[in-house]
Amino acid sequence: MLTGGIFPFYAPVMIALFLAGLGKSAYDPAIQAYVGERVPFRRRGLAIGLVETTWAGSSLVGIPLVGFLIHCFDWRVPFFVLGSLGFVGMGALKILIPGDRNGPQSPRASITIRSAWRRVVRERAGLGVLGFAFFVSLANDNFFVVYGAWLEEAFRLSVVALGLTTTVIGVAELLAEGLTASLADRLGLRRSVTIGLILSGASYATFSYLAQTLPMALMGLFIVFLTFEFTAVTALSLSTELVPAVRATMISGFLAAGGIGRVAGALIGGRIWMAGDIMSIGVFSALMSAVALIFLVWGLRGWRPPENSVREMRSEHGLTSEG
Repeated sequence: MLTGGIFPFYAPVMIALFLAGLGKSAYDPAIQAYVGERVPFRRRGLAIGLVETTWAGSSLVGIPLVGFLIHCFDWRVPFFVLGSLGFVGMGALKILIPGDRNGPQSPRASITIRSAWRRVVRERAGLGVLGFAFFVSLANDNFFVVYGAWLEEAFRLSVVALGLTTTVIGVAELLAEGLTASLADRLGLRRSVTIGLILSGASYATFSYLAQTLPMALMGLFIVFLTFEFTAVTALSLSTELVPAVRATMISGFLAAGGIGRVAGALIGGRIWMAGDIMSIGVFSALMSAVALIFLVWGLRGWRPPENSVREMRSEHGLTSEG
């Protein structure tokens, strides 16, 4: 980010943005795997939900702030601010977060990239959740890439008004992560993902029927992104324990499958929109959500939470092993 501000030319800025994205993509599975190792499974939804809340909250604050800085100063200023905040984050990480040497120790020197991926794809739970991540992301981006064009066409919204709709989505995502943190552990992560996915599919299928006025359309958008984000974050929490021997690889696979699904959804959504209408988009997204549910049910059939988490829950509620 600092390089992008210091050298205000096309190539350095593009390289800076690429490296920032690369760093973020490496950071996410690492921090989630770290949380997975440190936090008991019975509290995993709370922990991952809080971690994911940070990016949604920073987007709601940061994107308007970047616009303000560009408007009042110069487009280079946000690069300096973000670069400086990156170094502040590095310092906070060093000071506040305990190192791995204080955590559970396990022999990992023999784990290679190849063996880690083999371990993931050989586990039915891991493979099923990868399929789930692909199709649930495809469903959402199929809808995401066309909702702006539909709003503009249906309600004659200006570019500024369309930009304000992103606030609705941002609030929905922030609330969804809060719901994951507060509800998912109580309901059970697997049950929460299933409920969220069913509601997400239903929201796509009924969107065109409900969104007859602009307020109802905004409410429909809120529900679509609330249910999707709750489903995705809760599934991410669940994924931290599916293949615990290679947590980071499992989470990286989850995020990668979701990324590929988003690309596919973006490519498909435009074609469906040109050939049909918002109802076609909603129906297709609902069908892809149903496929995601099939992968989820198949993958988690027979899977049980880790035995240590069962003992922890029994102890928490005062139950003996027999009880």
